Amino acid sequence: MGWNPEVVATTSVIDGLATQTPDLTIPKSGVKFDTNDSFYRALRRTVDGYFDHTGKKRRDCLKMYVKTAMILAWLAASYTLLVFGMGGIWAAIPLAISLGLSMAAVGFNIQHDGGHHAYSNRPWVNKVTAMTLDLLGGSSYIWARKHNSIHHSFSNITGEDDDINLGVLGRLSPHQKRFWFHRFQHFYLWILYGFLPAKWQILDDFVNVAVGKIGAHRLPRPKGWDLVTFIGGKAVFFTLAFVIPFMLHPWWYVLMLYFVVTYFQGLVLSVVFQLAHAVEDAEFPMPDKSTGRMEKSWAEHQVETTVDFARGNRLLSWYIGGLNFQIEHHLFAQVCHIHYPALAPVIENTCKEFGIRYTSHRTFRQGVRSHFRWLRRMGRQD
Repeated sequence: MGWNPEVVATTSVIDGLATQTPDLTIPKSGVKFDTNDSFYRALRRTVDGYFDHTGKKRRDCLKMYVKTAMILAWLAASYTLLVFGMGGIWAAIPLAISLGLSMAAVGFNIQHDGGHHAYSNRPWVNKVTAMTLDLLGGSSYIWARKHNSIHHSFSNITGEDDDINLGVLGRLSPHQKRFWFHRFQHFYLWILYGFLPAKWQILDDFVNVAVGKIGAHRLPRPKGWDLVTFIGGKAVFFTLAFVIPFMLHPWWYVLMLYFVVTYFQGLVLSVVFQLAHAVEDAEFPMPDKSTGRMEKSWAEHQVETTVDFARGNRLLSWYIGGLNFQIEHHLFAQVCHIHYPALAPVIENTCKEFGIRYTSHRTFRQGVRSHFRWLRRMGRQD
């Protein structure tokens, strides 16, 4: 039968391939994947075998709860010392960097697993952990639709996957329009990456709700408790980020440190995502213009549009919530990321059996270099 996640989920069908996404349906789109899901069935048998053999739980892992406590303690200590501490500017800057990195760690680990229903078998636990994004100034409601529903369905498909859409500022796909200034994007985009959180917190979420769209996809506007969470989350964030600090410090001091916090948070978040999808070995396939059909099945598509990196770096893997195992995450997003290092070899072997290319950069540095070269290539004349 394959793995049937023990979570509250709605079954969606991608042109014959049954998948499950928490509380959502696959967004309506003209894109259709190949109906041959023999590869995905083999993957599920392999993953089932791992859990049956080891007796480990897919979710509600003790290591994850301990890790959560450590990250939240790091976040609370950094914020408390930064806002209420009596140190000068030279003590505040390292604390601001620490706060930004801890906020990224919350997003990578707690919010990400919760948002994918990979944290617990109990829906309310997943809901609470997913809402840590609202504490960070984002929106768990919008993220679930933008990331879970759209990105995980149509990764690297230009016009569908909004995560590879930087507007006119950058060109990540060979199918996007090129402007003359993109020839310099392999230099300037690294600087712009740091502004991502502030853009989410202050602009993007409000615009998405106002226009009712995420890229080309319709966004149902939040209602009821979703609306309360959206507004309440923003209110709590702005209170923590601005109201309380303004009561204790000069306005310019608060704004300067807000920039430091969000910049380091955004730089780390952006680079980790880009190393998984916007590199030389990641594919950017497009559907047939007349039929909307993709050449590959959904599972094959996920493997060939995604790249792992630095799988042997335990410290990096701990910090970024196993997102250096992006192939494993895209195939089994509702499994706690604690298991990704053990699942990677068996998934890679299954890919080899089916003749499907599985790509992994050995180190973080190799991934960074590949992203740099990809940006340079996309910025040149076609």
